[in-house]
Amino acid sequence: MEAARYWHRRDDGTAQCDLCPHACVLGKGKTGLCMVRTCDGRELIADGYGAISSAHIDPIEKKPLHHFHPGAAIYSIGGWGCNFACKFCQNWTISQQVMAGSRRYRPEDVAQMAPSGGSIGVAYTYNEPLVGFEFVEDCAKRVRGAGLVNVLVTNGYINAGPAAELLPLIDALNIDVKSMDDAFYLRQCRGKLPPVLAFCKQAAQAGCHVEITNLVIPGLNDTDDAFQRLSDWVAGTLGPATPLHLSAYHPQYKSKAPSTPPGTLMRACEICRTRLSYVYLGNLLTDRGQNTECPQCGAILVARRGYDVEVKGLRQDACLRCGRKADIVLGPRRRGE
Repeated sequence: MEAARYWHRRDDGTAQCDLCPHACVLGKGKTGLCMVRTCDGRELIADGYGAISSAHIDPIEKKPLHHFHPGAAIYSIGGWGCNFACKFCQNWTISQQVMAGSRRYRPEDVAQMAPSGGSIGVAYTYNEPLVGFEFVEDCAKRVRGAGLVNVLVTNGYINAGPAAELLPLIDALNIDVKSMDDAFYLRQCRGKLPPVLAFCKQAAQAGCHVEITNLVIPGLNDTDDAFQRLSDWVAGTLGPATPLHLSAYHPQYKSKAPSTPPGTLMRACEICRTRLSYVYLGNLLTDRGQNTECPQCGAILVARRGYDVEVKGLRQDACLRCGRKADIVLGPRRRGE
């Protein structure tokens, strides 16, 4: 059993978790909302430590990250549990349950597998990785020590203290901003919006590469005003060069809303592009919103067709046509081209 970090004992003998804004108070034998942190009567235990539900070598674009080592492969792992309970969860089979008896890995096992298949590092993804804070941090230290990169795909629901400890080990993040409406988070996700926005800002200020994803759900967060508020916040807080991924929703878990119409994503893309230089469309068969184009001259810097990626319009981090510095983190091989 691995002891959890970030908790304290209350005067009544219960344990209060300090990892995320839920601040779960747990008596003996009780488990937090995340389903992977349990009080054994003496201390808080990280039940999910090392339990991996999924492991694959993925394109970095699948995270999605379009401006961080485009075209690279990354070893991607997921655990169990989540501190949200989104009714529309697209990965509910691993985020909304915990499978007993899952194979457990040590951080050194993950670091050893990290370079498999030409991978540039490890992405902590699929479920909500931050509920497995202890394992993610221990893995990230070893992966960083091996000269590889760490990527987080997260809902961003974590307190500032543990975030400050983890972020120096993280190279890039894709953070879900599900809506700019706090009532949406309360009704649909069992959470609150302000901590998510605070984490996005904290990650950017820590020097991490940050990209944002918004899952567009018909009838819930698909109005013109919703898209304008989102793009205004991203541009004003994180900067207009921050990539935004608008992703199509499909009915999953407890949500019966119809799939996102392609026209809705096209409309959202046009609205968000009034403030942001890079807006992408995901979970949709279309050529629009896939390529990375130079904001100054319109030249294609990175061409994408599905996960077939070609870095074609760059020379040493700059646009080949106009010379504008690209807002892209390139690997050592790419930088030399």
